[in-house]
Amino acid sequence: MNRPRDPNVLLVDDDKGLLQLIAMRLSASGYAVTAVESGEAALASLEVTRPQVVVTDLRMEGIDGLALVDAIHRKAPSIPVIILTAHGTIPEAVSATRRGVFGFLTKPFEPKVLLDTVSDALQLSSAQSPEASGDADAWRADIVTCAPSMEDVLARAKRIASSDASVCIYGASGTGKELLARAIHRASPRAQAPFIAVNCAAIPEGLLESELFGHKRGAFTGALQDRRGLFEAAFGGTLFLDEIGDMPLALQVKLLRATEARVVRPVGSNVDQPVNVRIISATHRRLDERVAAGEFREDLYYRLNVVQLALPALAERREDIPRLAEHFLARLGARYGRPQLALSPEAMRILVSAPWPGNIRQLLNVIEQAVALASTEVIPASLVRQVQDADDTALVPLEAARRAFERDYLARVLKITGGNVTHAARLSGRNRTEFYRLLARNSLDPSMFKRTAQAQS
Repeated sequence: MNRPRDPNVLLVDDDKGLLQLIAMRLSASGYAVTAVESGEAALASLEVTRPQVVVTDLRMEGIDGLALVDAIHRKAPSIPVIILTAHGTIPEAVSATRRGVFGFLTKPFEPKVLLDTVSDALQLSSAQSPEASGDADAWRADIVTCAPSMEDVLARAKRIASSDASVCIYGASGTGKELLARAIHRASPRAQAPFIAVNCAAIPEGLLESELFGHKRGAFTGALQDRRGLFEAAFGGTLFLDEIGDMPLALQVKLLRATEARVVRPVGSNVDQPVNVRIISATHRRLDERVAAGEFREDLYYRLNVVQLALPALAERREDIPRLAEHFLARLGARYGRPQLALSPEAMRILVSAPWPGNIRQLLNVIEQAVALASTEVIPASLVRQVQDADDTALVPLEAARRAFERDYLARVLKITGGNVTHAARLSGRNRTEFYRLLARNSLDPSMFKRTAQAQS
């Protein structure tokens, strides 16, 4: 059975003896095993690396197996989870299955049963992985990332791309919602047909209906000829409705009819036109809150919200900032005729630690300003700081920014030092005792970073 090289299994059990035994069996079968003794440690491990499969005990102190499943699926919904228990009951199995658990094994179990179940789960995980598609990764070529949170979103996007299910992409302004929509389109059977995007908040209400559904000559003042709408222009392809949460209620009724009956009626016409499009919508708003407030139709919400994809903010995927910065610098340097431009190390550190309320769009803007203003081939920290200070438009709460910075800082120091606490404490200007206290407060285990460093060497 083919499987990815050195697939990683996260093993969670508070029984140390059983944990070691299962870890040995999995390791002997060719798996790279990360073994931890609690749900809390498992979640901390997910901050360092993403396993292909999770095997967890059900009954544990603190975060138990089912709570761990919920937490994992919030962070990484594409990871299959297998639950082990010595207390297997029908209700627990049903509850686990409803939570999306891949397998449910009762102790004692035959080693072969466990290994077969892990292998089957790995087949599912590999099929969802972006790496499994080889050359087909062209569908996501415009999305620059190495962050586990983004890889999880892309894995889900690839999995649902082949269907015709409506997708709603949630994310703050500047997180790349249209890029993700285009990637889904490219990975779908509709890839050779048009991708048409429209911003529902940017077009006046009086014109949006005509823009979407078209109009007949003479339908209103200025309608000098027939005009087909975007639904017809996207026939056979994908229609991307950006900022769908801002669509007027009156127009929502007509959009609902178009999605249900697959027909549109141009303004001023009495004849329906058949349409064949996939709808991908996006919003920075909470549509469920809009529904509760009576500002968005509940029936349309369920029509558009068949699959939800949530894009993380840039501050939640800081490991992507250097890649994005270099990507933008290369692109803009070529445009401005300055291909040799580079960021100084201190300038890059400033970018990585910034809050980025405007997300990727703000980062692009800062890089472009720096490229335009740079007087030397190496962009200095002073220029990046000056541009960034002028560009900042919002602040995050102080406590949230402090805690996020502390966790990110500790993780970066541990990555740099390969998990060497003495070296990391020295770099951060703290003694070992205080440094260990900071690690415990942020649920960071130095040994995880040692394993990561060894795997990359």
